[in-house]
Amino acid sequence: MEYRALEGFILSVSPFNFTAIASNLNMSPVMMGNTTIWKPATTALLSNYYLMQIFMEAGLPDGVVNFVPGSGSLIGNVAMSSKDLAGIHFTGSNATFNSIWNIVGAKLHTYKSYPRLVGETGGKDFIFVHPSADAIEVATAAYAGAFEYQGQKCSAASRMYIPSSLWERIKSIMISIDSSAKMGDVAEPSNFINAVIDKASFKNIVSYIEFAKNSNEAEIVFGGTYDDSVGYFIRPTLIKTSNPKFKTMDEEIFGPVITAYIYDDQDIEEAIKLCDHTSPYGLTGAVFGKDRIAVSDICGKLSYAAGNFYINDKPTGAVVGMQPFGGSRGSGTNDKAGGQFNLIRWVSPRTIKETFIPSVDIKYPYMKEK
Repeated sequence: MEYRALEGFILSVSPFNFTAIASNLNMSPVMMGNTTIWKPATTALLSNYYLMQIFMEAGLPDGVVNFVPGSGSLIGNVAMSSKDLAGIHFTGSNATFNSIWNIVGAKLHTYKSYPRLVGETGGKDFIFVHPSADAIEVATAAYAGAFEYQGQKCSAASRMYIPSSLWERIKSIMISIDSSAKMGDVAEPSNFINAVIDKASFKNIVSYIEFAKNSNEAEIVFGGTYDDSVGYFIRPTLIKTSNPKFKTMDEEIFGPVITAYIYDDQDIEEAIKLCDHTSPYGLTGAVFGKDRIAVSDICGKLSYAAGNFYINDKPTGAVVGMQPFGGSRGSGTNDKAGGQFNLIRWVSPRTIKETFIPSVDIKYPYMKEK
């Protein structure tokens, strides 16, 4: 068996939120013998430029990774119009990946081979709390999982299902944590909350907060304030809703906002179904509980709800190289960055047979007369 590089180039599209992701998006194909055209996020050009310099200083040959900053539509349309497009390695929004998929599909007849599309997109990541859970552990994980890096992670906790027996305790602990969480310039290490990436993101996040404020199905437990006078700052916001299918329980926000739905302890089975079916995504999720049998049962019932699943931990803790990352449903192709499943996508196997004693007779043994 021969594992060949794909015939053509790979278009790598990296997001703003994790500079290191560009290493995987480029180096996974490169390790398997391919070359890439790298289109970095326009809101993270400088950090990605420095990463490219690191690649070069480490000995990467010229022309293997081709750093091309600029308009996504311009670079993407040129790359996807080439007959030599062999694959696309993408991390970003669902809308962009869906658009890429549609463009490639419409151009299939123009390509030398079927392009490999590998994408990790959005998430509406959950924390499901069993009545046997420890309230302090849940509150700590929820606050960190939702608000670290201002919630600008596809893996960030964004919705919670909490039994009524634990809600008041979890709420009070989260309020206490929030009261001590400092917000300010990223240059000050003690600041837990910093600014979101840009004005468009700020306006989008604020629109969800205002929607909740104006709804009779939701209340702001803490946070809900914001300021764009110097930077785009939004306080961590916890929303409580009476509607398990409320807008902020369903749609990806990509900011420091988490919504809690409180279920009656005896209605846990219905709550599990809501957790599984409310959102179209399937990226990360966590279950908290001390009852091992119950936790195992919940894990089984939520087997397709998350590609990266956590027990008694926040849903943002994947360690590349130890826990390959990715999800399915509306969250991507689940090719698991940081693992063998991703690498194998960038090769084209060829089987080779060599015959040392070639046949000189067209007849098979069963065809010969006795």
